[in-house]
Amino acid sequence: MSSPLETDPRFWVLSEALASYASDADDPPPRDHDTMEAAVSLVLRGREYLDLLVIKRARSDRDPWSGHMALPGGRRDPGDLDLVATAIRETREETSVDLSSGSAHLGRLDQVATQSPRLPKLTIDPFVFGVTGDAVARVASKEIAQVYWVSLEELRAPETHGSVGIPLPGGVRSFPCYRVEGEVIWGLTYRILEQFLRLYPPPSTPR
Repeated sequence: MSSPLETDPRFWVLSEALASYASDADDPPPRDHDTMEAAVSLVLRGREYLDLLVIKRARSDRDPWSGHMALPGGRRDPGDLDLVATAIRETREETSVDLSSGSAHLGRLDQVATQSPRLPKLTIDPFVFGVTGDAVARVASKEIAQVYWVSLEELRAPETHGSVGIPLPGGVRSFPCYRVEGEVIWGLTYRILEQFLRLYPPPSTPR
């Protein structure tokens, strides 16, 4: 099976941009002993425009991100060789997309961390992958309610950007967000996507 790097030049452009990204990703800040590690995948599908795989988490009283839009991923298991392995495993378990074969690992973004005292202490490493245009995702876990492929051009569109009011103990606070598929992307996932879209500028024309 051909690698997406061999069939889609946009992935070469992106891998080079990630390789030269002047960031702290290769030297993250020290992690507290009580902070857990996690990883997420930015899975890009090569069609006319690049599509990003996004999930909606199922509603659960045990999940602090219950019902949120997110990227495939989760906490590191003891058996994971590294955080790339965590991202690959979680993506397969949640969406059936197997990044261990027929995909290209393009690079990584800066680590992000939870900031709210209401959330578990967690560092999240985002990894970027390219898959071919025939890649199919499905709901493969009871933790996931829906999967979507969202065009990067839709994420960049001005009408997609907005704000959302989130009820907090001190009152309602406004956060920046994307509005796609009738849903809202905000918080940690918004921060990761903003970082990615700054790194990867829009192409002048579709493929």
